Amino acid sequence: MKILISTSSFDTNDNPSVATLKLHGFDVVLNPHGRRLTEDEAAELLRDDVVGMIAGVEPLTRRVLENAKSLKVISRAGIGMDSVDATAARELGIHLDNTPNAPVPAVAELTLGLMLDVLRKISATDRNLRAGSWQPMMGNLLGAQTVGLVGCGRIGTAVARLLLAFGCRLLIHDPAATKPAVDAQFCPLDEVLAKSDIVTLHLPYSPETHHLIDAARLNSMKRGAILINTSRGGLVDETALASSLERGHLAGAGLDAFEQEPYNGPLTTQAQVVLTAHMGSYAREARSLMENEAAENLVNGLRKTGLLPAA
Repeated sequence: MKILISTSSFDTNDNPSVATLKLHGFDVVLNPHGRRLTEDEAAELLRDDVVGMIAGVEPLTRRVLENAKSLKVISRAGIGMDSVDATAARELGIHLDNTPNAPVPAVAELTLGLMLDVLRKISATDRNLRAGSWQPMMGNLLGAQTVGLVGCGRIGTAVARLLLAFGCRLLIHDPAATKPAVDAQFCPLDEVLAKSDIVTLHLPYSPETHHLIDAARLNSMKRGAILINTSRGGLVDETALASSLERGHLAGAGLDAFEQEPYNGPLTTQAQVVLTAHMGSYAREARSLMENEAAENLVNGLRKTGLLPAA
């Protein structure tokens, strides 16, 4: 029997739960592509005798899951489950789990890193200096900004707490929140967009949130504002964002997630944009915790299905 680890980066050498799986005769198969799998690639890797997987953000659609005849457990290494057809999984008797807490501090810190980079023009100045131009660039203080958080779950709340330490004024839009977890003003989305110097997205992707930030909403943002997305690609209409930046309506953007990954679109040519390769959880401490939790969840799921003996 096989275990597939489909996330593009995973340390199997120092993971007690992976060692347990190997001890019981499971063949552990790693992602051979070193990037997010396509739907067809996921289907191909899952089609044989794979009984459990540690998943990344590849599309685990109904078609993929129905063809994965032996699959019993999906353990997501991360928070979001939007890449998994949960309804199909339940109907097929596939156990689902995730690691909702481990990536939180890493994603929150990267979010602030992108804000600081765009505000203080760190990457832009670095590029100029390497090209032979010593040109100090004027920026802005993070603590002087009004920051709008669209979504305030675990990560959004962690970001909010870090921003409060800088002295930022916070506006939050989150229909799912019942009460503020931090000192912030809750507002409708349009008000958050209109009043914020920085807008940062912390929402799951769904058909309802597809291109939530479209051309109209980008135009409704303050002139000179900054957009940050460390959540999911697809929340932002990237073509409309590129146009807004080219016209000078927005001053900059920082993105860690894209609708198509690897990303190679028009935003790569714009100096006022900072782009990272979907690496929000890629802090060694957080990644180690997340991988250990994901593997432990997989082991527990396999025990529940009877494919692994009880401890």
